[in-house]
Amino acid sequence: MSSVELGQLTFASQTVSAKFVDPDGLVADRPIEIRTNPVTGRTCRIAFSRIQEKETGTEALPPPPPDAGTTDACPFCRPQVVSQTPRLHPDLASEARMDRGDSLLFPNLFPYGSYSAVSLFDNEHFVEIGKASHASYTNCFLNCCRYLTRVRDYDPQAVYLAITQNHLPSAGGSLVHPHLQINADRVAANHHRFLHNRANDYYRHNGVLLFSSYLAHEKNEATRYIGATGSWQWMAAFAPEGFFEIWGILPGATSMLQPDPTDWADLVRGVLNVQRFYRSLNRNGYNLGLLAVEIPASRFELRLVIMVRSNYAPWVRSDHTGFEVMLGDMTTFVAPEQTAEWARPFFSN
Repeated sequence: MSSVELGQLTFASQTVSAKFVDPDGLVADRPIEIRTNPVTGRTCRIAFSRIQEKETGTEALPPPPPDAGTTDACPFCRPQVVSQTPRLHPDLASEARMDRGDSLLFPNLFPYGSYSAVSLFDNEHFVEIGKASHASYTNCFLNCCRYLTRVRDYDPQAVYLAITQNHLPSAGGSLVHPHLQINADRVAANHHRFLHNRANDYYRHNGVLLFSSYLAHEKNEATRYIGATGSWQWMAAFAPEGFFEIWGILPGATSMLQPDPTDWADLVRGVLNVQRFYRSLNRNGYNLGLLAVEIPASRFELRLVIMVRSNYAPWVRSDHTGFEVMLGDMTTFVAPEQTAEWARPFFSN
């Protein structure tokens, strides 16, 4: 049964092998495991033979970016943030920008959708991976939710919501100043459309929620399950689409506006745990994303995805090659079970 059929989730994998004569004249037989994502049906490949390869630039944590100390040219730093960033439209908010603690939220000057915004945190120009203030990071997420509530009140048809982060240029970040991106739109992104349909179809055929079923399997199977922070449950992705990909699922929550402040604080605790794990691997860049479809009948639960990216350092190889871009299969070198084993100590407290 395919992993995208509507019955029980299927965690399918198969192994192929590459045989050749190595430079020493010995016959080599190198296994490659191909896994099928139970949710999407997309395949990924785990090239075990490269696990011992030392990735360029990971011998130690790379130094900060060249502009890490340049605050006067950063539009997100105070005091220039007030003069160099846009203001919220008066139809959406009475204040020019929304603040909560160290978090300051304002429209994205280069928007990706109808309601595109940026939420700053930590009030620092550069914060290294895993070093952000828990309170400030939490306030940033809460500020995002307050903004999305305003959007939903103003435009009830803008049901496709997202909170994302690009940490450092290697992850697509244009500014090193720590911030989250917020987007709300009437038009679905590809992942919104697919995951919403998949989750609703799964519920109609099985009477249970898709990601709750996924979580139940992973907790029972245990090899990829990492731990919990409050109600958020963390695991290494079975068929990763990025290096060291980790999911945080909030079972039963199908709206971005459903979690309470404690839930957001617990989410941040998990995110920082994952970042500290990445830091232990001498990695300095990552992406994270949290999606929701704000329709009452939606069965698409909240799932935060976080994955490490190639280091932001001179002459470091990108983590997306022709195989990923042109063939569509992510190729990673470390089994998710190993990722979970290495990550668990960071959740032990």
